[in-house]
Amino acid sequence: MSCALDSSVVLAVMWGEAGAENAADQLRTGVISAVNYSETFGKLIDRGLTREAAETAIDALALRVVSFDEDQALAAGRLRETTRGAGLSLADRACLALAAAEGVPALTADRAWSRVDIGVEIEVIR
Repeated sequence: MSCALDSSVVLAVMWGEAGAENAADQLRTGVISAVNYSETFGKLIDRGLTREAAETAIDALALRVVSFDEDQALAAGRLRETTRGAGLSLADRACLALAAAEGVPALTADRAWSRVDIGVEIEVIR
């Protein structure tokens, strides 16, 4: 089944973190918002990879990236009030907006997401 991937899931798989075994197959069939793709790339650099190494690593995953367009931006913005109490970021809301638009579950490693009810199925990998 397809899903919308949060950057936390991609990074968990790349770094072999807890829950990675539950998510690795999802990288092949899932979709990722351009916002989450950018966040993933930035986190790889934060972890010490050079820009070139980060680009190579993220390109190797062959993720299906979905543009963060006006509709996605508005949908993510609408989620701000509902998700504020759980501390969800713009990137988190971009993933949820994509999941809603695609009609698929959102996959994350962030347990805080389980505290929000926005009509999108949320699966936490750990």
